[in-house]
Amino acid sequence: MIERSAERDGAILATLPHVPRLGWTEAALEAGLRGIGEEPAAHRWLFPTGPVGAVEAWIDLADRRMEEAAAREDLSVLRIPGRIRRLVEIRLDHASHQRQALRRALALLALPWNAGAAARTLARSADSIWAAAGDTSADFSWYTRRASLAGLYAATLAYWLREPEDTLAALDFLDRRMSGLARVMRPRAAKAA
Repeated sequence: MIERSAERDGAILATLPHVPRLGWTEAALEAGLRGIGEEPAAHRWLFPTGPVGAVEAWIDLADRRMEEAAAREDLSVLRIPGRIRRLVEIRLDHASHQRQALRRALALLALPWNAGAAARTLARSADSIWAAAGDTSADFSWYTRRASLAGLYAATLAYWLREPEDTLAALDFLDRRMSGLARVMRPRAAKAA
């Protein structure tokens, strides 16, 4: 479980405007903290693992914000694929003003020595989306659903970052991937029966 606090959230939000210019660096964290009147060195105890820890905290904050937005909607009227689509849409809408920060975060997580952090953040985001969609599975499908969604979400995010401000195209991409996954899974379910 990632550490959460109002101070960490505030530091992340203050840092975001500096990330496009400075990247996810100690300099960006210090500039953000300085901007809200905090001790610039506070990033050392707020994010002991450095900028990678700040990225993890930011993605966790995005997960929580998505869950809060989803709680304000009645997703129960949608079938599960529709819920997943809507939740991914919420994530993309929230990130639309921070595309460059997201690109830089993903570049940092793509470094080989940050593979563990990348896997953790993707797994937490997939779990967050499934939980917000109302998934209550407690068997092996809990793992397969999250692993499948992690791949779909990562691919959709990459597609969205490549397309200039076109969320609808990214959601269409997600729809095609989900329908393809459903077609692949259907024959397996029929053989098991």
